[in-house]
Amino acid sequence: MKLSPIKQLVYSTILIFLIGCMIEACTKKTIPPNTTYTKGSGSDSTSSSIDSLPSFYSPAGVAVDAVGNVYVADYGNDMIRKITPQGVVSTLAGSGIQGSVNGTGENASFNRPSGVAVDANGNVYVADAGNSLIREVSPVGVVTTVAGGDTTGAVNGPGVSATFNYPTGIALDASGNLYVADAGNNLIRLISKAGVVSTFAGSITDTTSNFNNPTGVTVDAAGNVYVAGYINNNILQINQAGVINVFAGTGSPGALNGPAASATFYYPSGVAIDASGNLYIADEVNNLIRKITTNGTVSTLAGNGQAGAADSTGTAASFNGPAGLAVDASGNVYVADANNNLIRKITPGGAVSTLAGSGLEGYQNGKATALRRNKAIKITAKRLNIFNAHKTGS
Repeated sequence: MKLSPIKQLVYSTILIFLIGCMIEACTKKTIPPNTTYTKGSGSDSTSSSIDSLPSFYSPAGVAVDAVGNVYVADYGNDMIRKITPQGVVSTLAGSGIQGSVNGTGENASFNRPSGVAVDANGNVYVADAGNSLIREVSPVGVVTTVAGGDTTGAVNGPGVSATFNYPTGIALDASGNLYVADAGNNLIRLISKAGVVSTFAGSITDTTSNFNNPTGVTVDAAGNVYVAGYINNNILQINQAGVINVFAGTGSPGALNGPAASATFYYPSGVAIDASGNLYIADEVNNLIRKITTNGTVSTLAGNGQAGAADSTGTAASFNGPAGLAVDASGNVYVADANNNLIRKITPGGAVSTLAGSGLEGYQNGKATALRRNKAIKITAKRLNIFNAHKTGS
């Protein structure tokens, strides 16, 4: 039956509308980087201000390079993000869709990236936990696989012939060797500069092993490796001979400061070291950032133990599930504040500020300005570490 011109026009309009709706529903939306809003009346009111609110989704790891760029393992978004010293947030690599595709920028994909490290040339190394791979991202966003294959396991060997099981933490030493907290295998793995994978410490067959879901890892100038023992509530030290010692923590959950041997932690997830040899711990369930001095004294650098997102100094500040840490050459500590969806900065004096993030889950890029919305950040319930190799789903 031939339709009249008017009916044809009506049906065509409806069809175009439906197609447009389907495209809109299936397309990943880009949130504009700047939102203009009008502040209310008062002494600090303005007619119109630019409120730039980049966003993250359960950031798990951070690294900082020599010029002050901060790199973020954006766990929930499956992306690697970058924050410049000017506060501009961008996506260095990752499509936001889970996968293991190598490529450039948004053509590459990750699956629950959990840890990051950066070398002197600006190459970023990623513990791609969900894929059980170690990836490399060049300064221009080209992603390649350094080590790990198509299956999980604990096989040693060159590059992609080796296997991992949910690697979470990653660190570089002065020679360019990579150390990996292989959480699912309860091992610390070593990747030489030539790309050969070996087991540095631990045993998958030894039931008395020192490791139980190791998460964070860092290396000092002498080559000693420090590991955040997540389930064991302690910090371990491994020398270059592979000898393992408990550096801090009794093994019982708690938040007790004092001598390292009697101090307590509650699921420590991240660890970083400064140029003087002081260690910093992301004490996840305690919502604290702890410090261990070179003489073995544990103290609280920042956080009051309550879940929150308050910017202040020392114990007047608050965190919510801090995960990864990094320290710059000036002694500033950067925190992936996972449950707050924020990247925080702590000065050597303990002053905490928000470097980037709105507090809302998202993947928005843009400039993080000092002016932020005057809104309360939703406080989520305490949860187990997102690196837990035995946890399924997100």
